[in-house]
Amino acid sequence: MNMIKIALAGAVAVGLSFPAFAQQKLLIGSTSASSSHYGYFVSVAKLINDNVGDVVASVVETGATMDNLRRIERNQIDLGLVTTNVAQHAVAGTNSFDGHAMDLGLLWVYTGAPQNVIVRKDSAVENLANLAGVRFNPGIKGSATESTTEAVFKTLGLSADYVRGSTTDIVDMIKDNRVSGYVKSGAGNKLDSSTLDISTFTPIRVLGLSADQKVSLAEKMPDISVVDVPAGAADGVDAYTTWSFGVGVGAGSNLSEDTGYKIVKAIMEDKTVQGAAMASVKGVDLAKLTLQYATIPLHPGAAKWYREQGIEIPARLDPAK
Repeated sequence: MNMIKIALAGAVAVGLSFPAFAQQKLLIGSTSASSSHYGYFVSVAKLINDNVGDVVASVVETGATMDNLRRIERNQIDLGLVTTNVAQHAVAGTNSFDGHAMDLGLLWVYTGAPQNVIVRKDSAVENLANLAGVRFNPGIKGSATESTTEAVFKTLGLSADYVRGSTTDIVDMIKDNRVSGYVKSGAGNKLDSSTLDISTFTPIRVLGLSADQKVSLAEKMPDISVVDVPAGAADGVDAYTTWSFGVGVGAGSNLSEDTGYKIVKAIMEDKTVQGAAMASVKGVDLAKLTLQYATIPLHPGAAKWYREQGIEIPARLDPAK
């Protein structure tokens, strides 16, 4: 008899706590906890938990884009940080995903990473073609910047005497005039802090794409975006055009259209939380930024939100086409 009472009590307890069990748990893949991007994803989880009913989101520290894509494919996480260039490789089944395309949709892009070509102003380098034979760093060894720069240069028929090294090493070498310049991701439409450090005592020049180079990259490299950076990337820097990739959030088909829609709605309607977590997001039109940088179709949930807003989705980004 006592066992029956215990069983009934347990059943009542389960029934009373049923709503908690009904909650959908979402795992968000981010990057290293030391990165500002990790803090951004903590803000994303907060927005989801505060605005999307019956969903509990948690942030997982990961190895960033490649690790997140592998985890999404194995259903170990539901959504996560991706760069738009590597996301394009995953969907197309190219580069590291050769012959193995992924089912992946883009939820939104939260910041751009213009690839800034920086040279000493006292060098003879006034355009990208002038880099031939010049000691130049294409990006930190093993980084997306390095591999993308080399691909861009190959596509455009450009060359340089590549010098490899860490950010600290290369910055010192540029200051000492042992290297003429480097490529460094910008912080939104602003130059990176390491570039500003160089420019404190060493005048610099930012090299942009020519009109022909801009057209060529747009046609031949679908994994990157060609962007116009307005004047003011740093004091005295005029407007220029360069290649770029975006940093955003991707998800597989295991994330339903309804949940994806509710998440995107919460993100797009937020005016304070994301900007407080990452300065480059503050005041940014994320819907516009996403369409500018997207290289793969939107997640169906994101597409639903765009359609509700009356925003036209380009055919290449429409998951229904």
